[in-house]
Amino acid sequence: MKIAFFTEMGFRGQVTRTHENMRTEFAWMCALNADHYNLKDTPDQHYDIGIAINSKKNPQWVDVNRLKQYCDKVGVMQEGPHWYFQDYPLENQITYFNNLTDADIIFAHNESDCKYFRGLVNNADVRVLRSLMIEDAVGDIDNVNRSGVMIGGNFVSWYGGFDSMITAAAFEEEIYVPSMGRKQPGEEQLVNVLPYMSWKQWIHKLNEFKYGVHLMRTHAAGTFALNCAYLGIPCIGYQGLDTQMICHPDCTVELGDVESAKQIAKRLRNDEEFYLYCSDVAKNNYASQYHENVFLEKVNL
Repeated sequence: MKIAFFTEMGFRGQVTRTHENMRTEFAWMCALNADHYNLKDTPDQHYDIGIAINSKKNPQWVDVNRLKQYCDKVGVMQEGPHWYFQDYPLENQITYFNNLTDADIIFAHNESDCKYFRGLVNNADVRVLRSLMIEDAVGDIDNVNRSGVMIGGNFVSWYGGFDSMITAAAFEEEIYVPSMGRKQPGEEQLVNVLPYMSWKQWIHKLNEFKYGVHLMRTHAAGTFALNCAYLGIPCIGYQGLDTQMICHPDCTVELGDVESAKQIAKRLRNDEEFYLYCSDVAKNNYASQYHENVFLEKVNL
């Protein structure tokens, strides 16, 4: 099957297996041996399926009917949480909805997202395209004595950094956070803020930490929980995110339940058997549900 992805990125071609910045969309392209084009490009060949990923800033760039000239089927991949498009100007909201309606397939991040899109668009063919890691891009992982807590995002409602920090404090260890696009000035007064880094650098840095916390109510690809599971780091997070619920079932709480999240943190800190159990479950469920070979067996295009 010949597959093409269309995104707002400017490059044209394929993604190598050792790409330094192997984010989820790059991992999909790599595993599926897909070509990539900018949303405005004209492909130089015909494809069995084209998958368009919306631009957050320029949603009007997606034109499903134009892409149908070059692809037998066109799918639209969810970008961000399923409600994100409702922050667009009204005209762009209508354009987004029309693209969903015109698409042959709507791809979503989570099972909960599928329910949303099926309700939004009558008779839509909605399928989960699971998040993915290309392990070749990680390279060798060092054996280290892990310590400290990594929280998954900065101090804005999008990432829930404050909730994560309050929960992480229950571990009574150093707390770190990566630099994301919505980083707030002054965060370093509360936690240790890491510099911006490539995806590969991020995985190797995350490997140094014993615990993960990501109480992020904005549900999308769930890469933080997935990265933690790959490394065997228990991650506390909210329900509704497939990677969290599947890989870290005993560390998952209802949305907003910071009280239970703190109780889990204290148990992970004080009960070594529980910690090792959660670590093993995370690694095993990653291998059985999210490994690249499983992705290729289950991918439904």
